[in-house]
Amino acid sequence: MNILVTGAAGFIGHALCKRLITDGHTVIGIDNLNNYYDVGLKLARLSDLGIDKEVLIKGVDSRNTENGNFVFHRMDLTDREELPRLFTRKKFSTVVNLAAQAGVRYSIDNPFAYIHSNIEGFLNVLECCRRQGEETHLVYASSSSVYGDSADTPFEESHATDRPVSLYAATKKADEMMARLYTDLYGFRATGLRFFTVYGPWGRPDMAPFLFLKALFENQPIRLFNHGNLSRDFTYIDDIVEGLVRIVTFAEENSREPSPRHRIYNIGHGSPVKLNDFIQALQQASGRKARMEFVDMQPGDVHTTFADTRRLQTDFGYRPATPLNKGIESFCRWYKAYYKL
Repeated sequence: MNILVTGAAGFIGHALCKRLITDGHTVIGIDNLNNYYDVGLKLARLSDLGIDKEVLIKGVDSRNTENGNFVFHRMDLTDREELPRLFTRKKFSTVVNLAAQAGVRYSIDNPFAYIHSNIEGFLNVLECCRRQGEETHLVYASSSSVYGDSADTPFEESHATDRPVSLYAATKKADEMMARLYTDLYGFRATGLRFFTVYGPWGRPDMAPFLFLKALFENQPIRLFNHGNLSRDFTYIDDIVEGLVRIVTFAEENSREPSPRHRIYNIGHGSPVKLNDFIQALQQASGRKARMEFVDMQPGDVHTTFADTRRLQTDFGYRPATPLNKGIESFCRWYKAYYKL
């Protein structure tokens, strides 16, 4: 398979590319390597995929010299010349769009970044898929944030998603609506995935699991919003990637089977964890003692996330297999090795 992965230097993008390469697929990765968080971590992820960091810094496209089936291009999703040109050259069977401006807090102060990346950039991807034709399959990242601060748990795909509490969530809901419209109008297939809190090795430094672990090792207080009365459906990165791979390969093998042209799935662990319990597991894995700082609820945040994954289980056999303690142990080992602690 010839697969495009956008956001290839990101947390999920890196993990997915690594799995697809291992499975023998030809992968083209793109990323703009912006400075929303540490660019060094993004470059290290690409280095883990066999890409020469020095070549990237010079702005030259790079190929994985170890196996030759991964090529990286530094490119922005909103580039309306280069992205269509790449689609024309490569004729992708599957496009996995993981690139986005992420983060709820950041959207409060930087709203235009979300419109630029998540709306304009996604529209550019949709236009490229439209030009490629009906055989294209687009798999794209939505978010559990589209459910807003709903108390109706677990979240089912059929639940109302018309009351987002952050601009980030609003852009992800808009992506779902745009994808449905484009598949109705132009006939290609699209699968949207509502990701629940992902954690694990190579994680994003702006996300709570990473921030908590960083605070532990630096002997800094852990800030707990809503005085710790929050729960999240923490999902280990390998389980997320397994779900993605099942969707990508199944859709390719069954491309001519009649099915809805656009589907939405929750992808999570299906068992919310209280933040205090998550921190307790981090303490046990790290051998460090946490200092807590309890603060009020922040704007745009929600009390609970809880994925109903039955639809994904039925259609693709998805069943998360990583217990929380095992996932946290793996995350902690990577953190200590990466930061040489």
